[in-house]
Amino acid sequence: MRGRVCVALDVDDLTTASSLVAKLAVHRPIFKVGSHLFAGGEGKKIIDKIHRAGGKVFLDLKFHDIPNTVANAAKVATQMGVFMFNVHSLDGFQMMNSAAEAVTEEAAKNNMPKPIVLAITVLTSMSEQDLKRDLLVDAPIESYVVHLASSAQKASLDGVVCSPQEIQLIKNACGSAFVVVTPGIRPAWSLDMHDQKRVLTAKQAFNLGADYIVVGRPIIQAKNPIKAFEKLVAEING
Repeated sequence: MRGRVCVALDVDDLTTASSLVAKLAVHRPIFKVGSHLFAGGEGKKIIDKIHRAGGKVFLDLKFHDIPNTVANAAKVATQMGVFMFNVHSLDGFQMMNSAAEAVTEEAAKNNMPKPIVLAITVLTSMSEQDLKRDLLVDAPIESYVVHLASSAQKASLDGVVCSPQEIQLIKNACGSAFVVVTPGIRPAWSLDMHDQKRVLTAKQAFNLGADYIVVGRPIIQAKNPIKAFEKLVAEING
């Protein structure tokens, strides 16, 4: 289970991120590098540090642009050797398929592993009311998420990022091999939802079929991140 937990390095600077990597790398989680850290100019440095520590990287930049631009970004992510990264499903089939093709070609050209490419469905901070009010989406959130996941699968992406509440629906629609990564995870001992709206515990998410979970604040803001990580794994296993 340790290798299926993504620790979100949502911190302000390279020093703090490096300290977390040094403490947690022995437990072999996947480290999520998002826009918070990457936009500060430290993205490539922390990715290199994670790799030197023997860790894997989930590059969470949610590429959202025209097909050619996203394809080029996907090539760069592949060259960096990340384990997985994501794009926005709302860009549509052509963009997602261009990203999938670019990754396959780049990995083959450089004789390196192909990263898992994920599509963002609906952010865990959004509710069905938000979709209707802000995006004029009248479909129920569950059927809308499944529609986006099915589109990503048809575009040859490997999986999706979704709320844990949609895991089982996506697995039923897309099959067990289709990768599901779920943020919006709160340990049973840390149920402060912050800005998340559609959440479950880590154990519940894995019981429903999640392949990977993403946990940030309950670990990185703990007084002892190592103990917090160990406590999370114990909860999942027991």
